[in-house]
Amino acid sequence: MVRDVGLAEELAQDALVAALEQWPETGVPRNPGAWLMTTAKRRAIDQFRRNETFGRKLEEIGRDQQLSEGVLPDFDAALDEEHIEDDILRLVFTACHPVLATPARVALTLRMLGGLTTDEIARAFLVKESTVAQRIVRAKKSLADAKVPFEVPVGEERRARLSSVLEVIYLIFNEGYSATRGDDWMRPALCEDALRLARVLSGLMPDEPEVHGLAALLEIQASRSAARTGPSGEPVLLLEQDRGRWDQLLIRRGLAALTRSEELADGAYGPYSAQAAIAACHARARTPEETDWTRIAALYSGLAQLTPSPVIELNRAVAVSMADGPEAGLALVDKLLDEPALKNYHLLPSVRGDFLAKLGRLREAKAEFERAADMTGNARERTLLLNRAAAC
Repeated sequence: MVRDVGLAEELAQDALVAALEQWPETGVPRNPGAWLMTTAKRRAIDQFRRNETFGRKLEEIGRDQQLSEGVLPDFDAALDEEHIEDDILRLVFTACHPVLATPARVALTLRMLGGLTTDEIARAFLVKESTVAQRIVRAKKSLADAKVPFEVPVGEERRARLSSVLEVIYLIFNEGYSATRGDDWMRPALCEDALRLARVLSGLMPDEPEVHGLAALLEIQASRSAARTGPSGEPVLLLEQDRGRWDQLLIRRGLAALTRSEELADGAYGPYSAQAAIAACHARARTPEETDWTRIAALYSGLAQLTPSPVIELNRAVAVSMADGPEAGLALVDKLLDEPALKNYHLLPSVRGDFLAKLGRLREAKAEFERAADMTGNARERTLLLNRAAAC
């Protein structure tokens, strides 16, 4: 409504502060969302009056103030049959506006709606925190300068924003699945939010293969959540997990979504469906020994062609080591040592340490695990890596 992302954030925060101050005394209103919206609109009107620029905007924001505070106008009444019911998903589509470059869209949306800090976003993109901060500031300014209306897109415009929306949901889940910062190995609330958004999106756009591919990936990954931590919250690595604790309902849902994706794409894989196919290899293996590592390595090779990335090459090295031995994996990892994007990526020395330990080069492995521990920002992961170093 105010056509300014920064101002909208300030008004929303002001409304929440007002709620924290008033609701303990007056009680939670019957329609909290309407109360917050009305409060934010009043703050907006005050802001425009102070700036003496309230003319058109005052009319736009204030025209429905005569409505009772407990009722919100039906802003969605005019939308077509593609109406998005989920509030957060609507905002994600709205914020992923084509006036912004894709990295800026994703960074802004993750910061505003995804619950991720600038540092967490930077680690997801393997870039400096200052780079992400600049992207977000420039994105807000670009939207304000272009006077972009924050409207939910429909039809082809919605499809044009889909890749950015998928990336946002994927990165939110990843941060929840393996937290980059803090004392906990996982952030379950982020995983649940991302999984819910993926499910809603697959219902909204049922003919898009990669929508089902992403849903499949998240369902299968989420199926392992209960087995990924021990009694004290310590990390449990994939090959050491009790597969009896994997959620079979989520696995079945994930495999069904993957099948749907494959049917829609005539067997071809996109970036998310390829990762889902890799996750499916693990889900179908009753024991670690039954895992089809040769197929996983082949799928990673295909994924590397779709979206070239040093992280994908690192994952491929792990699969190759399981299929052909640690020496083959080490040869691939050593080619990544000078990769700038992985300079501060703790999983590179962690993986290299694992290969060296399996080859009996324990002193070198210890040094790699210690280096990885210094790089990670997650306390649980740091303890795991230091324990592996001590074991060497």
